[in-house]
Amino acid sequence: MKPSNSPWQPVTPAALQWSSTGAPRSARFGDIYYSDEDGLEESRHVFLRGNDLPARWRAWPGGHFCIAETGFGTGLNFLLTWQAWLALPAPRPRLHYLSCEQFPLQRDDLARALACWPQLAPVAGELLRHYPGLVPGQHRLLLQGGQVTLDLWWADVNTALPDLQGRGLPLVDAWYLDGFAPARNESMWRPGVLEAVARLSRPGATFATFTAAGAVRRQLAAAGFTVTKTPGFGRKRECLRGRLDSTAATAPPVLEPAWDRGATGAAAAPERAIVLGAGLAGCTVAAALARRGVAVTLLDQGGLAEGASGNPQGILYTRLSPRHSPLVDFAVQSFSFAATFYSQLFAAGALLPGRDGDLCGSFHQQPHDAGLEDMAQRLRAVPELARVLDPAAAGEVLGVAQHSPGYWFPRSGWFRPAAVCRALVDHPAIELLENRGPLSLQRGAGGWRATDAAGSCWQAPCAVIATGTASAAQPGLDWLPLQAIRGQTTQLPAQAPFDCLRSALCHQGYIAPAAGGGHCIGATFNLHEQTRELRREDQRDNIEQLARAIPAWRAALEGLDPATLGGRVGFRCASPDYLPLAGPVPDHNAFLADYAALRSNARVPLATAGRYLPGLYLSTAHGSRGLGSAPLAAELVASEICGEPPPLGRDLARALAPGRFIIRDLKRNRI
Repeated sequence: MKPSNSPWQPVTPAALQWSSTGAPRSARFGDIYYSDEDGLEESRHVFLRGNDLPARWRAWPGGHFCIAETGFGTGLNFLLTWQAWLALPAPRPRLHYLSCEQFPLQRDDLARALACWPQLAPVAGELLRHYPGLVPGQHRLLLQGGQVTLDLWWADVNTALPDLQGRGLPLVDAWYLDGFAPARNESMWRPGVLEAVARLSRPGATFATFTAAGAVRRQLAAAGFTVTKTPGFGRKRECLRGRLDSTAATAPPVLEPAWDRGATGAAAAPERAIVLGAGLAGCTVAAALARRGVAVTLLDQGGLAEGASGNPQGILYTRLSPRHSPLVDFAVQSFSFAATFYSQLFAAGALLPGRDGDLCGSFHQQPHDAGLEDMAQRLRAVPELARVLDPAAAGEVLGVAQHSPGYWFPRSGWFRPAAVCRALVDHPAIELLENRGPLSLQRGAGGWRATDAAGSCWQAPCAVIATGTASAAQPGLDWLPLQAIRGQTTQLPAQAPFDCLRSALCHQGYIAPAAGGGHCIGATFNLHEQTRELRREDQRDNIEQLARAIPAWRAALEGLDPATLGGRVGFRCASPDYLPLAGPVPDHNAFLADYAALRSNARVPLATAGRYLPGLYLSTAHGSRGLGSAPLAAELVASEICGEPPPLGRDLARALAPGRFIIRDLKRNRI
């Protein structure tokens, strides 16, 4: 939703005025966020009762209920909805709440606004702990152990809703139409917005809104809703609520390019799924599906996290740039999601600080980045993401002198990937089967069947392949453009002067505070090399890179004998554009036939929906950033499998879609 190469910058915050009672008012639109009379009761009356909640949840036949909102504002509607959901006894449907906001509140303003409601403090505090601030993009928050999902789309509804409807899926069960009054902010009530509301609605979906404006009523009726006027709250005489007519024609228009449409997933979560590969990619997918009530068989030819996820330490890494691009935008959004994801694992006791990892922050050297000064100004609005440090300040956070400026990421840190994988698969819905030897996957009448070296079989309606470069070895996937990049790490002893390090450091390599008696440093980047043996020259390269990054350690590092140091060799799986492959697997031959015209004209319209292998998905090619990218990629895959709203805008989801390489090669006339 952000055009590539436009300047990267925080989103524009809400401009507020504060009343004598502490209630916020929009200075931009000249309207209130909630009633000064009783904002809580107003919200309950208009939005919860207007959508017959929570009564509908008690009788809900499915496992997932989705509410969408136009205008997040202070988050009051969400918090009251979450509170009402919590009051219901189990079993209850998982709650998915998607809200669009063009001008979000800054964190401090949000805290000030919510302080007016002490009765909401438990849920408000949890929201504030994970609130993304002004970081641009789409933000997924997993709350209540993953049973409550909050998607915050920092975007104009005129952009966000067409983006969501472009997938061709009805997603929403209830709508909170809560923009400022039509007379104050007409753009949120345009016919196109309300048409998108109808097209994104499942049969029987409801809406509620505080307004009773005639134009809004007529437009909702024209879009397919049966609209009813009901008494308003307080001094407001009337408001509107309604239900989607199941006979309404709500098919969305074709939005080009359409090749990423077609693999729409099931109307509800499948009962079972197979996941191949028990590294970070596979374990995060297994956990994402298990949270949705899907029973997962997780298979690996070796042991848990023995492949590219087997290093003793890894850094939660991202990248910043002065300009938007799919690579940068996904890096930032996946990092933000992962930082919260891991903090919740620590808070739940699934990971132990110091043993399994530590969110101690990380400093990334940028010695030759001419754009640092400009980025320093932009990052002041998003201190939870990053800030620029000069060498002196960097030395303070690291505990060792620095000679280079760079980025400080306060929510970053280091992890033991194997511990993360073990924590993720500790779920009653996940069956982990290790050391199964070579695994093959075949499509059959009942879905997908996985077979191990001993001939044992498992079958499920859907399967996810997360086996790194071995993904291309599955039948029909030899077209995947995956490459193995050899990386060698080196173990340094946990002794002076290295033991003064307080945070993780990324340079040409990386180092984190010691764990398990040593520091893991590295890693080399060796293309087209297959040896699995430790090489002394690579040990020396890792040591020399660290000596250049921390000159104060040079003498101590040069005193080490590379031949006596431990290390590990692994093979990263990367794609040509260094973005993961996460999403449905296309039918290769069908793509070649349907989009053959691209060979002669790369700009030919692509209005034909893509054809995909039913129930087959990928999560692979996470390269050296799997700690950051795998959790959000898993959410993308699980959301598509279960027919839920996606965690990413369509442009970013398309940038990760495996089919992008077939489209690329057709345009270049390579296939």
